[in-house]
Amino acid sequence: MRRILPLLMALSVPVVVLAQTALPPAPYADTQLEDPALEKKAHDLMLTIRCVTCQSQSIADSNASMASDLRSEIRMRIKGGEDPEAIRRWLIERYGDWISYAPSADPILWPLWAAPILLLLAGGALVATRLKRRGNA
Repeated sequence: MRRILPLLMALSVPVVVLAQTALPPAPYADTQLEDPALEKKAHDLMLTIRCVTCQSQSIADSNASMASDLRSEIRMRIKGGEDPEAIRRWLIERYGDWISYAPSADPILWPLWAAPILLLLAGGALVATRLKRRGNA
């Protein structure tokens, strides 16, 4: 048994080394477009798309491999002549509204947009009634 344990340990080292999950970046990753106007369009769109992995950075600022893939996809679509807003809609369709830093104004979200205003009005009314009572007392 004493001889088998070192042998098992020696055999387990290569298994751990082979179990890496990080893949090297693709050769086309983050290759900028030749046309500066198209690259600017792509970069402007990338600044408004949230990284799915990092969740607190835009894909333009993120080093995650998913962000790199999305940057490449955006560049390929813009190079193909697709409109940035169409690309944004495609990304939102694929990943949900959360991926876009530009908030939408869909009617279903109006209560969410109105809630802070209503709370401020209610707080102002509460303060006004308290001050009025204090003045009468």
